[in-house]
Amino acid sequence: MKSIKFITKTEGETERLAKKLAILLRAGDVITLKGDLGAGKTTFTKGLGAGLGVKRTINSPTFTIVKTYQGELPLYHMDVYRLEGSEEDIGFDEYFYSDGISVVEWPQFIEEFLPKERLDIVITSTNEKEREITCYPIGDHFERVCEGLAR
Repeated sequence: MKSIKFITKTEGETERLAKKLAILLRAGDVITLKGDLGAGKTTFTKGLGAGLGVKRTINSPTFTIVKTYQGELPLYHMDVYRLEGSEEDIGFDEYFYSDGISVVEWPQFIEEFLPKERLDIVITSTNEKEREITCYPIGDHFERVCEGLAR
C-alpha cells in the first residue's frame, strides 16, 4: 500500500476519521501530521484523543512543545515547529517508544529523531471546510492500520 486518501467536508468528519484511526492504534505508535497553518492538524488530534478516551480539551502545544493527555492510552501531542533549525533532542525516544500514542505536528523539523515505522499524514485544505487527508503508512503494522481505516 503506497498511500490512501480521504476527503472530509466538515471538522466533525475530520474528527470522526481520526477517532476511527485511534481505535486501530497500539502503544508506541507514532503519527506525524503535516499541513499548512489552519489545515486541521489540531482538529485531527482532537478526534484521535476522543477515540482514545481523552476527556480534557486538546489544543495546540505551540509553546510547550509536548502536551500529555490521559486516555485509555496516553496521548503525547507534539508541535515541534519551534525546533526548526535546532538539533535539540528533547527526549523524543521516551515518547516514541512508550506506552502511549505520539502525534507530531511539523515532523520535518525533527526528521532524524522519528522512528522508521510510523504513519505519516498530510492534511490539505481544499476549501474553507473540506480537507484532503492522505495517509502514508511506513511499516506492515501501519499498512494494516490504513486498511482498517479504509473499511
